[in-house]
Amino acid sequence: MVKYSRELKEAAQGVKAKGSDLRVHFKNTWQVARVVRKMSLKKAQKYLEDVLEHKRCIPYIRFNHAAGRTPQAKEWGLNQGRWPRKSVELIQNMLKNAESNAEQKGLDTKDLAISHIQVNRAQKIRRRTYRAHGRIGAFMASPCHVEMFLEKRPVTIPKPTAQALRQSRVKPPAHKRFGDRAHRCTYR
Repeated sequence: MVKYSRELKEAAQGVKAKGSDLRVHFKNTWQVARVVRKMSLKKAQKYLEDVLEHKRCIPYIRFNHAAGRTPQAKEWGLNQGRWPRKSVELIQNMLKNAESNAEQKGLDTKDLAISHIQVNRAQKIRRRTYRAHGRIGAFMASPCHVEMFLEKRPVTIPKPTAQALRQSRVKPPAHKRFGDRAHRCTYR
């Protein structure tokens, strides 16, 4: 049994997907996961396809020291963004895996949304590079662990309009409307 950082609220209404020690950069995958969190499954898949086609970008808010600026990031109220192909493809594959898990469970994939997605650093993969004057430097990879839950979206009740609120409003009694001035504000 695989251990997750938390459990589904209703196991019958959701599915899980997980990957460990994945050879993609942690920092880029963290940015991608942050953007798709709380999106519906279809919306996230469409967004990630657009990122691969360079129609939209992944906004960078953290680990963004050297990230270039692009007008596509204005959609998110930012100005730095990138198109991290390998991280996007990984998240797409995990969404596809979770979607097939949902179909196997008999859930309707149109109603699913990403309720939880988490990216953690994995143990660095150590290699070496040869430097000048006979020295050796570290040459390490930064893999990551990714886990996600897809859950059925809760049914949202539409907010009542101002007109509906006015029609249903009951006038409070005078002592509540006027406080201690209620005795002076009676209408005759």
